[in-house]
Amino acid sequence: MTVELGILLSVASVIIAVLGYQLKKQAQQTQHQENLKNDATREAVIETKLDNINTGVENIRIDLRANERQIGAMNERVTRVEESTKQAHKRLDSISPEKG
Repeated sequence: MTVELGILLSVASVIIAVLGYQLKKQAQQTQHQENLKNDATREAVIETKLDNINTGVENIRIDLRANERQIGAMNERVTRVEESTKQAHKRLDSISPEKG
C-alpha cells in the first residue's frame, strides 16, 4: 500500500506542477497583454500631444507670416512718409525768407 500511496503522491505532485506552470503562463500572458494595452495608450496620448504641438506651431507660423506682411506694409508707409516730409521741408525752405 505504501507503493501505491507513493505513486499517487507522485502523480498528484506532477499534476500540481503542471497546473502551477499553466497558471503562471496565463498570468504572464495577461500581464503582457496589459503592458501592451498600457503602451498603446501611452503612445496614443503622446501622438495626440504631438499633433496639438504641431497645430500650435502651424498657427504660430501663420501669425508670423501675417506679422511679416504688416511690417512690410508699414515699411512702405514709413518710406512714403519720409519722402513726403522731405518734400514738405524743401517747400518750406523755399517759402521761408530766412535761409540757413
